[in-house]
Amino acid sequence: MNDASDTLLLETAERLFRDTVSPPVLAAAERGEFPHAAWAALAQAGLHRALVPEGAGGFGVPVIEALGLLRVAGRHALPLPLAETMLAGWLLSGAGLAVPDGPLSVAASPTLTLRRQGDRWNLHGAAPAVAWGRDAASLAVLADVDGQAFVALLPSGAWTAAPGQNIAREPRDAIGIDTLLPAGAVAASGIGPVQLWAAGAAMRCLMIAGALERITAMTVQYAQDRVQFGRPIGRFQAVQHNLAILASQTAAAIAAGDIAAEAVADGIRLPAIAAAKARAGEAAGVGAGIAHQVHGALGFSYEHSLHFLTKRLWAWRDEYGGEAAWSLLLGQHLAAAGADRLWAEITAI
Repeated sequence: MNDASDTLLLETAERLFRDTVSPPVLAAAERGEFPHAAWAALAQAGLHRALVPEGAGGFGVPVIEALGLLRVAGRHALPLPLAETMLAGWLLSGAGLAVPDGPLSVAASPTLTLRRQGDRWNLHGAAPAVAWGRDAASLAVLADVDGQAFVALLPSGAWTAAPGQNIAREPRDAIGIDTLLPAGAVAASGIGPVQLWAAGAAMRCLMIAGALERITAMTVQYAQDRVQFGRPIGRFQAVQHNLAILASQTAAAIAAGDIAAEAVADGIRLPAIAAAKARAGEAAGVGAGIAHQVHGALGFSYEHSLHFLTKRLWAWRDEYGGEAAWSLLLGQHLAAAGADRLWAEITAI
């Protein structure tokens, strides 16, 4: 795709999410109502297949441009499994399996076992906190077979889901699986659990960046509109200082998202994704706190839209590993490289 096509893709997503994701839709999603109209519009535009190669029924969009959709989704607190569907499509198509229609999700857990049973496969086990497990039309399940990663495609009804949710009230369900699958539904995967985890972390980086962009714009506007002691609160030095910190944290999260997207495009570079997720998570926590400080009591009311974004920031910073987990991985990588390679490893990120 050329730059004009890439811009058109993101503009299409921006317009679509703006038209289909409103505060009432977000509130209904928190009550457990899947936003079918928003999903239908997204699917009609083909955005959910952005990471799927053209030969497998996707757009054939470069990875960096495809992942840019998630930054747009983050700006709108999209209450749909776009990231999960993109991740599942990428995993399935990479293994040569057909990518089914409908919202998808991904499950991976050490307790999942995949074993040959005649000319079929038995998949058994459980996985916690599967995003939209109750709403997914199909699941892409990563499991180990004698030390090698395999991916299995599960149709709807092949698993049970015990409802759960994250702090943003997005579905995060515990699923149980005990089913027989035909040979054509299972294939060797070039992606292992660590790489899958890292790709998910990169996606959360971009979503965090988008949410912080929106929060910064909302907070700056509020500081200009809210008058206290005869002048807008944005003219007070303390508020200006906090707004500057918020803007810097947002800029850092955007840079982290860009680094993460490039790392996925380069074949899942773990150190870069580790640095990006740790920094984006830090920005999410600081940014959400400042936004609520500036908005005051209004920002804590359910009727205001700020909480739809900040709750997602608090949830996304921990999903696919929080700052501590990724900082530890990065530290271990740098320590293993040795003192002589420290600068080379840092600049490689």
